[in-house]
Amino acid sequence: MTVRTILKMGDPRLLRVAEPVREFNTPAMDALIADMFDTMHHANGAGLAAPQIGVNLQLVIFGFKQNQRYPDAPAVPETVLINPVLTPLSDDTEEAFEGCLSVPGLRGSVPRFVRLCYEGVDQHGNPIRREVADFHARVVQHEVDHLLGILYPMRITDFSKFGYTDVMFPDMDPNEDD
Repeated sequence: MTVRTILKMGDPRLLRVAEPVREFNTPAMDALIADMFDTMHHANGAGLAAPQIGVNLQLVIFGFKQNQRYPDAPAVPETVLINPVLTPLSDDTEEAFEGCLSVPGLRGSVPRFVRLCYEGVDQHGNPIRREVADFHARVVQHEVDHLLGILYPMRITDFSKFGYTDVMFPDMDPNEDD
């Protein structure tokens, strides 16, 4: 399909609250999802939210078998998640470094719930419900934040752990900077 332009932090479209998806299993939705996967794969991303390509809908995709930007992360199943609802399964949180395709060249340490349940539907309107933990849970929270107009720097609590990837992680491959 098509690799779309990813909006960058500062674009006001990234700060909107996304609208619910009301139509499923349409050619337009299938094309949008295919474009999102092409865009995510082209950018070596772990996930992508529709608002990141300027589409104001509650739609996220995520997943990979292996990701060069997160080489130690376990595989996450490729998923299309529409109109998601997240429910933390405990109050336990963990801080870890995140990057974002909309915030290229920077990384920051972000607290996230360790375990959660996510629910929603796929592109055909079929229900999805999964209980996940650790990196999988982090990816889902990061992507769903985009649907609320939240970029990960807005969640950082200690700005001494936020900066340019090439300065903070000089041994990291420069192609893995966002």
